Amino acid sequence: MRLHYLQHVPFENPGSILIWAKDNDHVITNTQLYQNGPLPQQQDFDWLVVMGGPMNIYEEDQYPWLAAEKTFIGEAIASGKVIIGLCLGGQLIADCIGGKVTQNPYKEIGWFPVHLSEAARLSPLFSFFPEQPVVFQWHGDTFSVLPEDAECIAQSQACKHQAFIYKKRVFGFQYHMENTPSIIEGLVENCRDEMVPDIYVQAPEELLTHPEYIEQNNMWMNQFLTQLEKMYREGEL
Repeated sequence: MRLHYLQHVPFENPGSILIWAKDNDHVITNTQLYQNGPLPQQQDFDWLVVMGGPMNIYEEDQYPWLAAEKTFIGEAIASGKVIIGLCLGGQLIADCIGGKVTQNPYKEIGWFPVHLSEAARLSPLFSFFPEQPVVFQWHGDTFSVLPEDAECIAQSQACKHQAFIYKKRVFGFQYHMENTPSIIEGLVENCRDEMVPDIYVQAPEELLTHPEYIEQNNMWMNQFLTQLEKMYREGEL
């Protein structure tokens, strides 16, 4: 299987997703958008992972590659690819399918529980999750409006839309389960100015002192990807 990922900043890579892909002998390619890297042809990959980043989806004047990226994601959706969007990546997908991305009522930074819908927990893709998994958050915007054919599958106290599924094979997550310790360290180092104390903003040391959360999140991501690949190969998507 050929997995391609889009990366927006040097300190946010797919983390445990890359480990899973390498362990399963998948072909991995990438586009470093912050270096104006070239986008592949649609026929050159099977799965697409769209990473997070500190920019917003509407900042095309500052990040001109966003326009081409949105077109590319829209083409990948139309081509029937399996697509996973994480944080900014989920917001970009939401925009491409006709949703709206706006500022969330609260900024969420740190480890917080999300509530999975009953329908999600009945799905093989999410049945192994607890009802309220603690996951890693770092966002100010969110996909505040989703089209009717996108199913919201998770929410939190601070954010109404935490994850969605579109056409059975496109997944948008506002939160991160792929982060490794080095990625979180990079976020704190490069985006510390965003950590203004607030009700849903934890201190830097709180983010960095929970290796058990990182291990658990990575395990959930691994299980999700393994089940997703099984359904993909069996033609269930």
